[in-house]
Amino acid sequence: MEAIAKLNNYPTSPRKMRLLVDLIRGMKVEKALAILDHNPKHPAVPLRKLVVSAISNWKQKNEGSDESSLIVKTIFVDAARVIKRMRPAPQGRGYRVRKRSNHVTIIVDAVGAKIAAAPIVETIAAEVEAPKVKKTRATKTTKKD
Repeated sequence: MEAIAKLNNYPTSPRKMRLLVDLIRGMKVEKALAILDHNPKHPAVPLRKLVVSAISNWKQKNEGSDESSLIVKTIFVDAARVIKRMRPAPQGRGYRVRKRSNHVTIIVDAVGAKIAAAPIVETIAAEVEAPKVKKTRATKTTKKD
């Protein structure tokens, strides 16, 4: 049974957070924690806390189960509120500074749990099983004077 944890309105840009999230997606939880421990980027600390929170949520749902088989099933980053500020610019103008923030959602689950196949995978499987038909190119006839 999967468990969810969310981090809302963390004040860093979604792009910076996605760099870290892409590192741990699909990994075992222990390995993901080790990677986040040794990563120098500043969003690694709250992301590590989020993974630990998801593990504890999973433990609450599945009492007596072993958490060594947990993986990061799904993790994604969404854009959150943007605070707009002004910075002085030449000749009395002002440049707009957008201070971005993000929401992170993580879902952890045991390795043995079923993961739904993506529609793309099903489409590719159907193409492989379908017989190949040779396509012929139609010739274009033009009228010459």
